[in-house]
Amino acid sequence: MITAGIITVSDKGSRGEREDLSGKEIEKLLLDISIQATEYDIIPDEREVIRSRLICYVDEKKIDLIITTGGTGVSPRDVTPDATLDVIEREVPGMAETMRRESTAKTPHGMISRAVVGIRKQSLIINLPGSPRAVRENLSVILPALRHTIEKIKGDESDCAV
Repeated sequence: MITAGIITVSDKGSRGEREDLSGKEIEKLLLDISIQATEYDIIPDEREVIRSRLICYVDEKKIDLIITTGGTGVSPRDVTPDATLDVIEREVPGMAETMRRESTAKTPHGMISRAVVGIRKQSLIINLPGSPRAVRENLSVILPALRHTIEKIKGDESDCAV
């Protein structure tokens, strides 16, 4: 069984001023592939808060898959990728590149995403944009590879041939 955690990064959401539709969209998409989120938080756009929550989810709670939503753009408060880079040990650039390529095919704004995908210990961390539509578009394109990726991170030695 794969454990999952969702972290919504939003100043307004963390203050209760905005409903978190993106986190709910992630939860729904994960359930479609039989992965249930066991952890869920809404936190402000603060690098140290994001960093601490990611470390907690991996190091203390041992969650296999952590998906963040929000803070992946170029605004001054968009620091989710920076916090993620602070805590990961290895990047998985193919996933981030695939999400950007798919997103840019739908809107030129997709090319300004700074989303990162990476590994800390035996956990996969994925940054997604903050809108429900962008969550759907970005996560949908990598969903088929999630189980296999997590199995490999955890040490599965079987061949990768499909």
